[in-house]
Amino acid sequence: MKLDILNNQWLEIVFEGRNKKYGAYDLRKAVTKNTLRAFLIGAFVFAFAVSIPKILSFLPDSSDNDEALNVKITTVKLPPKEKPKENLPPPPPPPPKQDQVKFVKPVVAKAEDVVEEIVVIKEIKEKKIGAETIKGDPDAVLTVEPVGTGVAAVVEEDNTVYNQAGIEVKPDFPGGMEKFYKFISNNYRTPEEEGLKGKVYVTFVVEKDGSLTDIKVLRDIGYGTGKEAIRVLKATPKWNPGEQNGKKVRCTFSLPISIQSAE
Repeated sequence: MKLDILNNQWLEIVFEGRNKKYGAYDLRKAVTKNTLRAFLIGAFVFAFAVSIPKILSFLPDSSDNDEALNVKITTVKLPPKEKPKENLPPPPPPPPKQDQVKFVKPVVAKAEDVVEEIVVIKEIKEKKIGAETIKGDPDAVLTVEPVGTGVAAVVEEDNTVYNQAGIEVKPDFPGGMEKFYKFISNNYRTPEEEGLKGKVYVTFVVEKDGSLTDIKVLRDIGYGTGKEAIRVLKATPKWNPGEQNGKKVRCTFSLPISIQSAE
């Protein structure tokens, strides 16, 4: 006899003469139905899991929704409207009409073909030339249109005192600095004080015309050495002034004068 395990016939053979009210009999009796039910549920879950990517492909992308939302809420700021200017001067009146004479281009033609009279040069000497003849208004008020802003441009003179180290052309003594030092040496009167020795430091401004102004003694060694330096500098011939950007400028100059009395 062939036994089909899918049929409950084998269960009756196994539990023949035994207590069928025992829980094992009910479990084995319902195993076929439970197995089929579990197979169907498993197949459904498996099919659903496999189809999830396909289902997600039909759903809208959240990034697209965010982008669309951003576009919708974007605002555009318009520039403020310009207020009409107030207290503007009235427009100038139109210029008065002037006598205008039509200019006829000279063309070589027969006398009988001439339809317009050629204007004599004497008649257009003080008149405007145009495309047609217009009679001016001799009683019109003569007006002159404004030109420019009405404010004259004033170029201020550069009186800045420059430092000799920062200008393009430094001031110089005529003939060179060696002649200047020689001039100081020949004209400076050293005080007759035994053992007098040291340096006198002076500064001055070389003006645009080459003269020396604002002569100051920064340090001297006494006995009138500073006053003597000022006296000699005031007697100095005019210098060649300094230049900046192609123009003569005022410039400071520092000078040390060595003093040594004769022994």
